[in-house]
Amino acid sequence: MRLFHCTNCPNVVHFDNTACVICDAHLVFRPSRLDMASLDASDGAMLPRDGSPPPQRCANSGLCGCNWLVEDGDESRFCLACRHNVTIPDLSVPDNVANWQKIELAKRSLFYSLLRFKLPLVTRRDNPQSGLGFAFLADNPDPAAEGTVLTGHDEGLITLNVAEASDAEREARRVTLGEPFRTLLGHFRHEIAHYYWNVLVRDVNAFEAFRAVFGDERQDYAASLQDHYRNGPSAGWETEYISAYAASHPWEDFAETFAHYFHIVDALDTADAFGLRTDPDVEVPADGLQLKRTFDSYAAVNVDALIRAWVPLTVAINSINRSMGQPDLYPFVMPEPVFRKLSYIHDLLRHHG
Repeated sequence: MRLFHCTNCPNVVHFDNTACVICDAHLVFRPSRLDMASLDASDGAMLPRDGSPPPQRCANSGLCGCNWLVEDGDESRFCLACRHNVTIPDLSVPDNVANWQKIELAKRSLFYSLLRFKLPLVTRRDNPQSGLGFAFLADNPDPAAEGTVLTGHDEGLITLNVAEASDAEREARRVTLGEPFRTLLGHFRHEIAHYYWNVLVRDVNAFEAFRAVFGDERQDYAASLQDHYRNGPSAGWETEYISAYAASHPWEDFAETFAHYFHIVDALDTADAFGLRTDPDVEVPADGLQLKRTFDSYAAVNVDALIRAWVPLTVAINSINRSMGQPDLYPFVMPEPVFRKLSYIHDLLRHHG
């Protein structure tokens, strides 16, 4: 995530800011420009010049703290990210309010990347059968009730258990499932991958290229997952997959790799914004001027450039964590076959973006 600046003063601001701490200006994120703007600026930059409706705050600004601007006059009064919501939690439950705010912040970070990649976005309102939608649900508080809400994807509808926003609950599930890494943003990036597999692979009949990299997805999905949870991943999965779960089925391999690609690109974007350099591919201008941004990971020519920047950065941040007595921030090892899969994801996004 890049850094932004207040348009009412020179202060640096962040993606989730709703006000400038220097000039107290009200801040909003403009998805059309991928920048932050001040509603208090006097330069008229917020006013449309083509006669279109004036931009307005998202209708969720007071409920979940959404700081995005509605620039297209959409009748829903929701921003580009919030208008994909199908179900939100019961806000009469106090814990649900706090959890939903965390969920929406993670979702907006996801949409930032989707906009940077210029990926297609279709709401359930526009396509009720397979448009992208989100259902944020809570378990039934009745202890006698059966079943729990499972996070997953079904024909564009992504379901997320709001309990995942609780750090304690999410960590308990991570330990129970033996996962090295479990975050809200990671959930979103994984589940959105299933949606884009439908859009960018299935719906355009691009199976041959997919199967050449990930294998045949026609194998029984339910049986594969059942076997994974009963017996664990096959021996030696570390030599071919980014995670144990990726070894369960080609669809999950795609989703895990897709999510990991987003992790890499956005983390490198953040590192570059803060001036952290790991010697990526950079061309020095002829006049010798130092560019403010030296490596735009979202515009990387190929996955090799990303990996050359990523590996030394992860070694550095893991070493810093260890020096503080903390576990590795990046608990993954990428075997050679994963590079080919990341390259596939890179090409897929660039071709359709």
